[in-house]
Amino acid sequence: MAEEAGPGGAAAEILHHALLVAAEEASIAVVRSAHSAFIVEGSDASAAVLDAEGRLIAHSVATTLMNSMALAEALPPLLEQIPARTMRRGDVFITNDAYRGGVHANDLMVFAPVFAGGRPAYFGAALIHVADLGGLSAGGMAPLATEVYLEGLQLPAMRIVDAAGVDDRVAALIRLNSRTPDAVMGDVRALIAGAGTAAARTAGLLAEYGEKGLAAGVEAALDAAEARTRAALSRLPAGVYRAEYPIDDDGIEPGRAHTVRVEASVGGGEVLLDFSGTDPQVPAAINASLSQTLAAAVFAVRCFTDPAVPMNAGSLRPIRTRVPAGSLLNATPPHPCGGRFVPVYAAMEAVLAALSEAVPERAVAASGILQPFSIASVGAPYWIHLAYDFGGGGARAGGPGGAGKDGPDATGVHFGLGRNSVPQVEAVEERFPIRVEEVRTVPDSGGPGRYRGGLGSRTVFRLLADAHVSARGDRLRLAPPGRDGGGAGRTGGFYRLSAAGEAERLPAKANNVRFAAGEALAVETTGGGGVGDPLLRPAAEVAADLAAGRVSRGGAERDYGVRFDAGGRPHRPGRKRGKSESTL
Repeated sequence: MAEEAGPGGAAAEILHHALLVAAEEASIAVVRSAHSAFIVEGSDASAAVLDAEGRLIAHSVATTLMNSMALAEALPPLLEQIPARTMRRGDVFITNDAYRGGVHANDLMVFAPVFAGGRPAYFGAALIHVADLGGLSAGGMAPLATEVYLEGLQLPAMRIVDAAGVDDRVAALIRLNSRTPDAVMGDVRALIAGAGTAAARTAGLLAEYGEKGLAAGVEAALDAAEARTRAALSRLPAGVYRAEYPIDDDGIEPGRAHTVRVEASVGGGEVLLDFSGTDPQVPAAINASLSQTLAAAVFAVRCFTDPAVPMNAGSLRPIRTRVPAGSLLNATPPHPCGGRFVPVYAAMEAVLAALSEAVPERAVAASGILQPFSIASVGAPYWIHLAYDFGGGGARAGGPGGAGKDGPDATGVHFGLGRNSVPQVEAVEERFPIRVEEVRTVPDSGGPGRYRGGLGSRTVFRLLADAHVSARGDRLRLAPPGRDGGGAGRTGGFYRLSAAGEAERLPAKANNVRFAAGEALAVETTGGGGVGDPLLRPAAEVAADLAAGRVSRGGAERDYGVRFDAGGRPHRPGRKRGKSESTL
């Protein structure tokens, strides 16, 4: 055996990375065999390896926390509905039940068992957001849904593949409930291929290491991740920290805010996040399933620990949560869950704010979040461009043990998706009757501060055919606040642009708004909050922002008190110029 190198030894480390590769290969298989532009062009595919207890063992680098938590939370209920003793080699199972670990209708999860000693011991798993499964609007948006039945087809845990192949009855059910049946079944087959790939690679490791050897390697990897997480948490100041974050509205009652609240208890190498004070669920698309809330909680905690700790079931053990059923963060039937980004990102901000009180030198301001939307044909033949763009990230404080930084532009602070998943312009224009006329960041949208908030973005889609536009935005009314004297980010919005260029602001949560050919949709995202007094930002940094297009001359003077002389050199009137304030 290889020389020992830490918990579990080098052999266990090699085995753990082999499981990571299995998940990575599965994710690649999904992307390369999928049909939807959202998957093929955005690489939005998740894959993982789990054990028969539903513990997350490994996942691909493309797998988001939102998806890995869903796969882990959905497997135990699946095994309750379909007992392991009834599973056979060659079986594959599918579900999207939001109330049993899932996300929402369009996020399909597929599981392929790996047998050891005649019973399922591990599962290869994959998840993607498929093009369409019915509901109020194309692409699974349904921003004005008042109950889950309006969001699309719900699938309980069921067998979709056996030794004979894909079950034609389940395939027919899925096709019958989709506006784009060929694309959706292509995506489903891609999911099956991905889960099967992860299962096959895991079976190969079973054959190589044996049942006991693989199990021992898995336990060593989980224990090592737990130990590192506890060590990192033990370095946080013990105490109880509270925070909250508002939601603009639910789309049904404009202007009525809802609030997510958390109490974070830190100590003894653990953290308990209690969301009991969160507002109750509502008959609107701003609720979330439990798995999504857990993802938000884990992400926020990991921002204050060691980012190099592997993400698996071991690193989850020291992070405990209390999320009452029937709240915005743990919806019960028939409350819709499609708008899960809205409450779970509020939960993330609340935890970040609470832990920023614990570690003020590493505090972070609030961010603009992703703004999803869809552009779809008015009728058959159906086409759907499902997309989103990102707000600016909040700035980060500086101090002992922490280096202050400006917020990243147009990326937000996200655990659900990454900017690389936004489809490229050429692919959008080739696949759909859409011309992308503008993609840029918005000057002055980042909250001013000693450390500036990240900028929001602006993208303009000119429609070459009549279309329906649906949108689900938030932080478009209540701007992400700054910290320690920093300013809030500038809010974005969705706009209809006439052929003459006249702008009409759409509701943040809008369903099937009819656009005529020649009109355009402008998507502007919200900037992140700033940290610290803007007047403490060196004039040279403000000048650099001006040169880069991040602030305007008016913004430099208004927000930072910086003017420029005839030679373009920055200064603050009334203050003696220092070297840093008179030159770039």
